[in-house]
Amino acid sequence: MRSASRFAALVAALWAGILLCIGVIAAPAAFATLARSDAGRFVNRLFEQEAYLSIAVAVVLFAVERQRSRDAALAGTGSVFSVNLMLLLGTLFCTVAGYFAVQPMMAAARSGQGGVSFGMLHAVSAGFFVLKGLLVFALAWRLTELSRTAKTS
Repeated sequence: MRSASRFAALVAALWAGILLCIGVIAAPAAFATLARSDAGRFVNRLFEQEAYLSIAVAVVLFAVERQRSRDAALAGTGSVFSVNLMLLLGTLFCTVAGYFAVQPMMAAARSGQGGVSFGMLHAVSAGFFVLKGLLVFALAWRLTELSRTAKTS
């Protein structure tokens, strides 16, 4: 079980780092160096890849955490549905809502269709991305603590 804890902590930390690099370095750098339309296309592709990666990572971590939660429940030391599972479900919601629901609406708003402005949709999308980042950082923190306590016991 210790290796599963360490694996989950490592993957969550890498995931948090990827989100941080995309949101703080890559996207702003694209708009600082490329023409606005080119930067928009580049960043859209970047977020598309990030969305699929986030879904894959969340599913893998969900499987690991689900097994750990079941083991804890059977041992009488925890619940079948843990805080870590809720954090992972939150990240999945933010990914699906932020990319697969809001992004198509942003494309429509950019072309003059739809009833909501591009700026408002961009703010909603950015909010989902920031919330997902916070959830992933919280998950990485919790998994690091779990990995550390599993190591000492």
